[in-house]
Amino acid sequence: MAVSTQHQVEIQVGGRTLAFETGLLARQADGAVVVRYGDTLVLVAATAAAQPREGIDFFPLTCDYEEKMYAAGKIPGGFFKREGRPGESAVLAARLMDRPIRPLFPKGFRNDIQVIATVLSTDQENDPAILAVNGASAALMVAGLPFEGPVGAVRVGLIGDQFVVNPTLRQTEEESRLDLVVAGTADAIIMVEAGAQEVPEEQMLAAFDVAHAEIRRIVEIQHRLVEMAGKPRREVQLATPDPEVEATVRGAALPLIAEALAHPEKLAREEALRDVQQTVAGQLAEHDPEKFAQRAAEVADLVYALTKAEVRRRILEDGRRPDGRKPAEIRPLTIQVGLLPRAHGSGLFQRGQTQVLTVATLGTGEDEQRLDNLGILERKRYLHHYYFPPFSVGEVRPLRGAGRREIGHGALAERALARAIPSEEAFPYTIRLVSEVLESNGSTSMASVCGSSLALMDAAVPIKSAVAGIAMGLISDESGRAAILTDILGMEDQMGDMDFKVAGTRDGITALQMDIKIKGLSRDLLAKALAQAREARLFILERVLEVIPAPRTTLSPYAPRILTIEINPERIREVIGPGGKVINKITQETGAKIDIEQDGRIHIASVDEQAARRAMQMIEEIVREVKVGEMYLGRVTRLMNFGAFVEVLPGKEGLVHISELADGRVGKVEDVVKVGDELLVKVKEIDNLGRINLTRRGIGQTGEEGEAPAGGELQPAAPRSREGGPPPRRRRGGRGPGGRGPEGRGSGGRPGGERGAGPARGGREGGQSGGGAPEA
Repeated sequence: MAVSTQHQVEIQVGGRTLAFETGLLARQADGAVVVRYGDTLVLVAATAAAQPREGIDFFPLTCDYEEKMYAAGKIPGGFFKREGRPGESAVLAARLMDRPIRPLFPKGFRNDIQVIATVLSTDQENDPAILAVNGASAALMVAGLPFEGPVGAVRVGLIGDQFVVNPTLRQTEEESRLDLVVAGTADAIIMVEAGAQEVPEEQMLAAFDVAHAEIRRIVEIQHRLVEMAGKPRREVQLATPDPEVEATVRGAALPLIAEALAHPEKLAREEALRDVQQTVAGQLAEHDPEKFAQRAAEVADLVYALTKAEVRRRILEDGRRPDGRKPAEIRPLTIQVGLLPRAHGSGLFQRGQTQVLTVATLGTGEDEQRLDNLGILERKRYLHHYYFPPFSVGEVRPLRGAGRREIGHGALAERALARAIPSEEAFPYTIRLVSEVLESNGSTSMASVCGSSLALMDAAVPIKSAVAGIAMGLISDESGRAAILTDILGMEDQMGDMDFKVAGTRDGITALQMDIKIKGLSRDLLAKALAQAREARLFILERVLEVIPAPRTTLSPYAPRILTIEINPERIREVIGPGGKVINKITQETGAKIDIEQDGRIHIASVDEQAARRAMQMIEEIVREVKVGEMYLGRVTRLMNFGAFVEVLPGKEGLVHISELADGRVGKVEDVVKVGDELLVKVKEIDNLGRINLTRRGIGQTGEEGEAPAGGELQPAAPRSREGGPPPRRRRGGRGPGGRGPEGRGSGGRPGGERGAGPARGGREGGQSGGGAPEA
């Protein structure tokens, strides 16, 4: 029986112990490490194929992140009660693992590598995704694979004016103005992912410095773990081109590549480069059939490598980009809003040959997304979904739902605008944005950010400020030359060293995402890229605000109107009724949707505003208190020999004694009233048991006393405010059919105790901005 040898190293990070352990679990993997931080434990196992995969021209790395619900003491939701395909949070965590380790494998490495992180335990304070990134690096290092690590990763928050390393999940959600994830080696930063509340560029750079200082310490203890438990460095076979074939292809292809790159338009340039591959392969096969007849794929790879080298040379030496722009120049912009007549809001943003249509839809609390993962959030009311159909790049491929890239790009665009979305109290709608990529040549995620601002403002969502985004690139060489590129093309992304996406407002950054293909990025280049991105962002914001300078002031006629009232939470069960009888009756009669929260807030939604107001009135009648001395127009519900029972408010009955039915003597109750009659009554008294005694004396048949019946002019229930704490879970009411129609737009007024969420729609109904942009 084998005896396991366990090894552990640990370090203090963010005031808590970060520990790496190996030797106990998953010993048949090439490398397996458990990373522990508080009561959060993540097992990361790395396994590599013994031989390279034949016939491929890429590095086959797969990173998976498994959220096991037992880690938080939960049973999965759904019918099958077992974990299925990864949710969005798991996909985003897997991308965090992949992005910093991929560029640190040698060029030409073709062995399959799989890295699997399994969350074994979570205290829901310490983020397991950060542990997975560190664990992936440690497992690869222990396995002895050709990995140029280690890599360390930390999260940095900004609470008040202080940077906090690895803040808790609740601190990140509720207190921090910054949620920054940084991964890197001891020498340089490799990956950045951030959401922020308009953090200035200088403060963001300071956060990078804080993160990198901690990363160096984490890298150091991984070296100690390798010294204790690492396997010998594995000898691997790298795919390299035949030098003779490479020289032959170079001589035949370079002149043709120069001609192909002269095309500034994407499709023409790509077609010309495909022709170069075919022409060179054909010429060589004809010249030397024995050597080149079966090497068309190898020739195509060499032509691509030569094209990449030529593109980079032209940028560094001649300052010429593939489409003829200068390094800091933005492509022409076209901006429109209000394209779709039935959508609640829509915006089209086009930058050169990148075109994104973003559509906003407003819903009620029933439309919120319920989350079933290991995080602390249970619901989301703001969603962004990103779609990248194959026609956007002129390709044919099957549609298979959202892939990892689409989920990642959608999450980045969502994060860019998350801090600009109004609170639920100010705008009680669920908000869904969908970005449809219609053309792609450059950053579609940043075009989605711009399109999202347009769609939200067109939908009359009172966002705090418009947000724009831009993608920055980098071309560098071993001699130290470097060029920062603004608004990169697809070719510059593929053949460059960096894809750095920056989104924000006039006042600061709201989202970042950086991936590089080199071993690191210096602080000076980071600072230059951020400064150049800010100039471009401000330029784009000016063009956006020329088309729609502020959110519209009226909702679309096809968007639901939501009215909000607040009642005593103790009266909620009266509104719901036994088995939902009362609330279902209201929804059936009005067609409105009704959401009830535990703090007593009730949201009433309907496309027909009058239907929503009718539902609100019915609820107010239910919770309204009967008062002594007030008059009501009630309905007779029962007759007794001693008097008649009259319903003065829904569910509230009072007794009109036979002696109080008229000014004179009444012989029989039936002589004066019958069941179903409407009677004007006055509350005489409410006894200590809560029984209501009514009278008809002094009123007459039509209320000659001159008082208005209380039932005809209802006062709203007194508001009750919530005393802080996390958002309460909703209790859902019935759901009516909710017909759609073009009835008038909400006034946005707040009469009485209600809150109208339909601001008035004003300003121009559409607009566009076209033409080229000067150098940013």
